[in-house]
Amino acid sequence: MPTALEALRRELEDAAAHLGRPHDLRFKPMFGGLMAWLDEKPCAWLGVDGMALKLAPADQPALLRLAGTSRLVARPGAPPSRHYIVLPAALSRDTVQLSGWLQKTAAAKHR
Repeated sequence: MPTALEALRRELEDAAAHLGRPHDLRFKPMFGGLMAWLDEKPCAWLGVDGMALKLAPADQPALLRLAGTSRLVARPGAPPSRHYIVLPAALSRDTVQLSGWLQKTAAAKHR
């Protein structure tokens, strides 16, 4: 596994541990990156563009107002994701902030 993906995985694991839920998080290699699940629901994509969290539409505007965030584009020419938001590196490294956003993704009712 590339070093960058290992670092992102550790950051997400730290956030889950901060929530007291390290055993509820699992990963699976997928499409050259890692898909993460929390409580058996997809919660994040870890790839070359960084960490992208899956958020409910109501939670997305607040995150998208933060500098450095963007909608995930899965491959060149694809439309931006309706659910996944790429985080700036500073946010993914901030365990407390990241755990707050991870809690929101865990609480969301995703379609």
